[in-house]
Amino acid sequence: MARPDVPFGRWGTRLYDGLGLLGGVGLGAMTLAVFAQVLFRHVFPYAVDGLDEAPRYLFVWVVMIGAAAAMHRGEHTALSYFRERLSLRGQALARVVADGAGMLLFLSLVKTSVVLVPNAQLQTSAGLGLPLGYVYAAVPVGAVLILLPMAWRFAVAVGEVCRPWRKPS
Repeated sequence: MARPDVPFGRWGTRLYDGLGLLGGVGLGAMTLAVFAQVLFRHVFPYAVDGLDEAPRYLFVWVVMIGAAAAMHRGEHTALSYFRERLSLRGQALARVVADGAGMLLFLSLVKTSVVLVPNAQLQTSAGLGLPLGYVYAAVPVGAVLILLPMAWRFAVAVGEVCRPWRKPS
């Protein structure tokens, strides 16, 4: 059985740790592309078409995937300095409010993407010739990956707010 502080248990941890690794690979690819671009432009008299677009488009994916991995670990939407000064019920209520607002934001991103991504698929990037729908798809994919652990933590926090608190013995 999954613990309340670990969304989706062991398989969820593996999935989101894998997303963190994928984000790291994407960051490495971005770094390599920028390095190659600088090398080709300033050392060799060559320019590679589309090489400057690759880091820009990878950046969107890295941000959304990294944000999902951070959300699974509970490293988002928390100002622990202020939250720790609240009672247990107050802390749970603060999590309900923060996660509820975050869920509304990410649900609106998914809803907006239903129109935006198919329209972007009709456009192509200048250098790579890549349909921009693949770049824009990072937003709904990342938003769903963020929403899953956020909804888990929201449900746990609602349970803590609604549960009658027992005094420590």
